[in-house]
Amino acid sequence: MKSNRKVFIQKKKKQKKPGKLHPRNRHQGRYDFGKLTAAYPPLKPFVRPNKRGDDSIDFANPEAVMALNKSLLSSFYGIDKWDIPEGYLCPPIPGRADYIHHIADLLATSNKAEIPTGKTVRCLDIGTGANVIYPIIGVREYGWSFVGTDIDPVAIKAAEKNIAAYPKLGSNIELRHQNTSKQIFKGIIQKEERFDVTICNPPFHASAEAAQKASKRKVQNLTRKTIEKPTLNFGGQSHELYCDGGEIGFVINMIQESKEFANASRWFSTLVSKESNVNTIQNFLKKIGVKETKIIPMGQGNKRSRIIAWRFGG
Repeated sequence: MKSNRKVFIQKKKKQKKPGKLHPRNRHQGRYDFGKLTAAYPPLKPFVRPNKRGDDSIDFANPEAVMALNKSLLSSFYGIDKWDIPEGYLCPPIPGRADYIHHIADLLATSNKAEIPTGKTVRCLDIGTGANVIYPIIGVREYGWSFVGTDIDPVAIKAAEKNIAAYPKLGSNIELRHQNTSKQIFKGIIQKEERFDVTICNPPFHASAEAAQKASKRKVQNLTRKTIEKPTLNFGGQSHELYCDGGEIGFVINMIQESKEFANASRWFSTLVSKESNVNTIQNFLKKIGVKETKIIPMGQGNKRSRIIAWRFGG
């Protein structure tokens, strides 16, 4: 007699493999806190064993994150006089370095598969911030020259201070104030000026409320505690965290404006955090008639993002 009983087989959810940093990224594997505290002793009070018994820091603590960044810059890039005003964005350095290394590979595709180095390689960093981290890493790794832009005069002043102590940085990095928040390339790129690539880490959220909710989730995930009013562990001013239309609105505006400056840069690029935005961006790039588009996946641990790059000419 056949049984009418149905057997349900529960499918195992596929677990995402941890993201890997670019092979040339200096920040592979776990942080060596012995090396980092030697390079920057003020980090030491923040280092303590985690639940697994490994040395770590409290990533929900902004002071600890700032100390970690200073130690990374000192240990890996020889930058020991770096600071940002309170409340400004303190970026995760391994991820920022990844962007630069992937851009180096992108530029190699137009240079007979060789990564171009030296001051003749010109990069435009949109929203460089007080931390001016992309130019610092780009100069230290490849010797490129940068123009960094920002709408915040306080950020520009802090960025100037960060590069002033290092002649090599100062001679390779120029800072320009963007006077109009709705503009990206206009008012910045000068007549007949040409870049090899533009880079950008756009504001992620569409409102202050959305940014606050995301920070709350992030801190609760880090601390495993209920948080009512989270402190931003990586900081960030309003224009660094959100804008009208959020990430997708900012990127679409950038693409639209890039068409007016099609001959001003060999490649345009931006970081895109939300995977759900990719199709919309791709469709818009097709609509305005770009010659080539590249999507470059990035990942660190459980975090996933990607670079979208486009060009109009050769």
